[in-house]
Amino acid sequence: MANALTRACGLLARASLMLAVVGLIGVIVCVQTQVVGRYVFNDTPTWAEALALLLILYVTALGVAVGVRDGGHIGFDSMVAYLPERWRSRCGLLIHALVALFGALMASSGWLWTRLKWGELKPMLGVPEGMDFLPLVIAGVLIVIFSLEQFVALLHGEEVHPAWH
Repeated sequence: MANALTRACGLLARASLMLAVVGLIGVIVCVQTQVVGRYVFNDTPTWAEALALLLILYVTALGVAVGVRDGGHIGFDSMVAYLPERWRSRCGLLIHALVALFGALMASSGWLWTRLKWGELKPMLGVPEGMDFLPLVIAGVLIVIFSLEQFVALLHGEEVHPAWH
């Protein structure tokens, strides 16, 4: 089961990274559209800045989740490294459990805000305001999944390899 979970999470992480890259390209296109509109046509499109800001939320959410999987989040490795092996493993399990709890709380709160704001439209884009909070749900769910993967790998004495390998 651990290998299947790792393969599935690896695919999910790579897909998240690819979506983040597409989102970054979208941000670049939006900003370039703003610049060209402002300085060439003297008519800045109203949607460009709002879409760029929305895309940044999604890119950040995906990046944070993949960072959790790849061990890029803030940790206390220097303190844990001095502990005996048995305690290092326990601390690692605790850390992954707490990160998963954080992800679950993030997803839950994000879902609450997404639902509350879904009925209001963003004036510049005409999409629901709840789309601003949906990245919290996406990142939270991914963080829970990736933390579970790390937890299982630690129990089996395995290492999770970064998504970009």
